[in-house]
Amino acid sequence: MFRPALIPSLLFFISLYTSSSHAQSCTNYTFTGNHIFSHCADLPNLNSFLHWNYDESTKTANIAYRHVEVAASRWVAWAINPTGRGMIGAQALVAFQKSDGTMRAYTSPVNSYQAQLAEGDLSFPVSELSATYAGNEYTIFATLKLDNVSSTMSQVWQEGPLSGDSPAQHPISGANVQSAGNFNLLSGQTGRTSGATTIDSRTKKKNIHGVLNSVSWGILLPIGAITARYLKVFPAADPTWFYLHALFQSSGYITGVAGWITGLQLGSQSAGITYTAHRIIGIVIFTLATLQVTALLLRPKKEHKLRFYWNVYHHFIGYSVIVLSIINIFKGFNILHPDQKWRTAYIGVLIGLASLAAILEICTWCVVLKRKKSSRPDKMSNRNHGYNGYGARGQDTV
Repeated sequence: MFRPALIPSLLFFISLYTSSSHAQSCTNYTFTGNHIFSHCADLPNLNSFLHWNYDESTKTANIAYRHVEVAASRWVAWAINPTGRGMIGAQALVAFQKSDGTMRAYTSPVNSYQAQLAEGDLSFPVSELSATYAGNEYTIFATLKLDNVSSTMSQVWQEGPLSGDSPAQHPISGANVQSAGNFNLLSGQTGRTSGATTIDSRTKKKNIHGVLNSVSWGILLPIGAITARYLKVFPAADPTWFYLHALFQSSGYITGVAGWITGLQLGSQSAGITYTAHRIIGIVIFTLATLQVTALLLRPKKEHKLRFYWNVYHHFIGYSVIVLSIINIFKGFNILHPDQKWRTAYIGVLIGLASLAAILEICTWCVVLKRKKSSRPDKMSNRNHGYNGYGARGQDTV
């Protein structure tokens, strides 16, 4: 049932996924203890990475900022700027290792370019602030209460030398003046201040997962079902309709399997973070779709007495997969928080397919009813064969 021509497409999707999985280093990082984060971003300068969770209902973000390949004799900082871009107005988390080997982590509002990162309160509450240094890597942990801060904000990260047990001026050239950008707590999108947008590695995987599943289960399978239901009414389309149906369904299944695999990978890399309903529906969809593919190998011939029951099973499972797929795609939208244009585009596709199905349904019924009418025995034809309306031979009546 699978077409050889579909294999290159599958290999393309798998290679696309594989390259995105290994091009970023933050995704495979495992924190010690109970620290689990649903988003991560490889920041473009200073060997830095940002990990975070965000609870939109409470406006609370749990963050971990990692700065690798850095000596213990230097300080590191990560900040967000709720009111502008860059350094002025940044609300910083600062960490360094003191001369006695202990760690110091504190907050520092930056009000001028000459600031020496003095300790002070930020414009939003910060709790659970701590820092570690091990293996030439600093990590700052904190919980931010962002009640009056937009989910899209400017960020700055930095490192510099220590003067005793205090931060000294950081370099003012090279990567140190390029370590700024923006990010979205909800979608995971990050970007440079110049406007060149990038997407964090985990969100890339989510996007690939979402695109594969939306196209496969949410578009190709409905098109395949429409093809089978309405084209087979016309004798001239037989067996073309069957081959088209098989093409769309097998393409959808292969692409859907690739999307399902990306979902498994996302789950395995996010221990402790589960979207239960989305996950269960996804497993059900994959199981039913696999049963559909297997059932094709056991399809009875048209004249077989079991063909009717096989058709009932095939239709019920097929339509169930389509309905569950559409539901799960919208659950995926709620998890990923893409731009509204993508949700709107998919809704437009569904409306288009539903409208096409409605038009074809009307046309199909018209064709069927016309055929029934033309095949109905005509009373005049009965008379021509010598029968009257009472069911007796008219010529034999006396």
